[in-house]
Amino acid sequence: MERATFDAMAQSTAGDWAIINKHYEKHCASLADRVLQHLKEGLGDFGGFPVDRLEHSLQTATRAFRAGVDEELVACAVLHDLGDTLAPYNHAELAAAVLKPFVSEQNHWLLAHHGVFQGYYFFHHQGLDRDLREQYRGHPHFAYTARFCHLYDQCAFEAGYDTMPLEAFEPMVRRLLAAPKHSIHLKQSA
Repeated sequence: MERATFDAMAQSTAGDWAIINKHYEKHCASLADRVLQHLKEGLGDFGGFPVDRLEHSLQTATRAFRAGVDEELVACAVLHDLGDTLAPYNHAELAAAVLKPFVSEQNHWLLAHHGVFQGYYFFHHQGLDRDLREQYRGHPHFAYTARFCHLYDQCAFEAGYDTMPLEAFEPMVRRLLAAPKHSIHLKQSA
């Protein structure tokens, strides 16, 4: 496949960037494939939990789907712990960063902060402040995020739960990741 020929971006031409943009468009078009593959391969770890990380994500999404929430939130539920294995110290922020161009501001905030909100259910068992989420009380998305964690996330560790398979959510994930809703980077940038 054709490649640009510059040694430094200052030497690049419009022709170089036309070549790069063709590759970039293909790369972006396969984002859903890469994300779904990471879910399948990267979240199979139990990490000591009663169910593996993929099962947890699928249970979270199944619960949200069965509750009748909108498709964007169901897809966020599937992907909310996408960063667990790649970013164990800031997994929520990683998922939020990956999904930011594709989701509403409300769901982006939920993704970025769900880790702290989830802590309400277990931080006290680790000598931490379970009310750490209170620093966000008054934020417009506080109740939305607290509700997500309470109804779908914190309770999604049930071995034997009638969980929907990843294949049921793949079309939703693909629709979500098909095109950014908002992005400042319309073309390839470094």
